[in-house]
Amino acid sequence: MRLLSLFLGLVLSFSTLAAIDTYQFASPQQEQQYRQLTGQLRCPKCQNTNIAASDSIIAADMRSKVYQLLKEGQSNQQIIDYMVDRYGNFVTYQPPVTPSTLILWVGPALFVIIGALVIILRARGRYSVEQISWHDQQRLAQLLADNDRKES
Repeated sequence: MRLLSLFLGLVLSFSTLAAIDTYQFASPQQEQQYRQLTGQLRCPKCQNTNIAASDSIIAADMRSKVYQLLKEGQSNQQIIDYMVDRYGNFVTYQPPVTPSTLILWVGPALFVIIGALVIILRARGRYSVEQISWHDQQRLAQLLADNDRKES
């Protein structure tokens, strides 16, 4: 019975060890570069999780590819370009401004500007002061003068 529980515990513990990536780096700088890149790249499956924190299979493949490209001596930009070519602009947290993404970059600012213009124009139209005729101005002056005489 004791041997069976030991065996069962050993079998179940292998699945927890399988999820940990262990890579050997040539230098601490290369390891730091790996950590920085895996923190910068977004997992295509896990929406807003970087590949360093994601448990998905695609993120594990991406981490493996980053490690392989680092071992080949490629720069950060070359690795990011490779990932963008393979998975699209979504894998970067700061996608470039292209004609297809221009509305996403300019849209919020245009929305605020148009909203401010609508508010200003509606407020200006609602409280516009109409011109009164010369005759009405004379009559208003007379009424004010009569009112002042009554008060004094």
